[in-house]
Amino acid sequence: MAGEDTAAVALAHYRRQQRHARRTANQVQELWRQIDGGDLTGSWESRVGPLLVDAVVAGQLAAASEADAYVEAVIAAEGAQSQAVGRVRPSAFAGRAADGRALESLLYLPVVTTKTRIAAGQTEVDALLAGLEQMLKIAASEVADAGRGATGASMAGNRTIQGWVRVVQPPACSRCIVMAGKEFGWNRGFQRHPRCDCIHLPTTLIARGRRGRGFLDPKDYFTSLSAAEQDRIFTAAGARAIRDGADITTVVNARRGMYTTEAYGRTVRATRESTTRRGAFYRQERARAAAAGQVPLSGRGFRLMAPRLLPEEIYRLAESRTEAIAMLRRFGYLT
Repeated sequence: MAGEDTAAVALAHYRRQQRHARRTANQVQELWRQIDGGDLTGSWESRVGPLLVDAVVAGQLAAASEADAYVEAVIAAEGAQSQAVGRVRPSAFAGRAADGRALESLLYLPVVTTKTRIAAGQTEVDALLAGLEQMLKIAASEVADAGRGATGASMAGNRTIQGWVRVVQPPACSRCIVMAGKEFGWNRGFQRHPRCDCIHLPTTLIARGRRGRGFLDPKDYFTSLSAAEQDRIFTAAGARAIRDGADITTVVNARRGMYTTEAYGRTVRATRESTTRRGAFYRQERARAAAAGQVPLSGRGFRLMAPRLLPEEIYRLAESRTEAIAMLRRFGYLT
């Protein structure tokens, strides 16, 4: 079937991108060993720095060079006709950091980190290891971003592509897990974090709300984890809420707008997520107020006053399992 072929194409591309990132990381690690802890700046400027930049640039070029072939392979697997109006220029995605700054400047940050730690009294070995960890994270992220950026450009330059699906492979963070299989328009940017290795799956058709093409079902993946892993990835309170039946996406997204406020006679942790006029919690509260006759049925004149509590705050306040579930429902985590 075409769908199975498309999945195979996407996973093969994912593995190639992983190899580019790993190859770059191996080179970076080998080069970092040549840094002289007693002369960090001197050893960086004379030899290690330029070679590290070259290694990352090579990784970026390799990752970006895959883009057109990948998009064409997906189109062929879906049985569609390619309408490419341009080709990706891999060099445009190499030599600079994803945020636009000079790559040399970004890659020098681990040297600064190492210096700062030594000045604070850390041993040279430990400080260099901390610098290496930061360098590996930067290198892997920049290679992955180059590949994703080039794929995005290739999709935009091919009129057959109408959108893309986020492909997530474990291990992954909670934010990536809940976006697995989610579809976006061809012109939507790729949200990512340092060391994120998720990729695009270009699509010739968009079917909003259909999941399953990210090769990882968030709820099934959560269930497959041990309780300890659930707590580690989703936080103890978040994992508990999901185990109690809360929607996994709602729980994860709630943490984006966290803040502390005074309510119910105490200091509580709440979230601004879903509290705008278009948010589900806002609409739910407006409907409650209208049903109680506090505002017209149209909801006009309604102002959201109650903070939306986070799951951990609900568990802290609830005096029983029944009350906790009722509060999870009240604040929009359970239907």
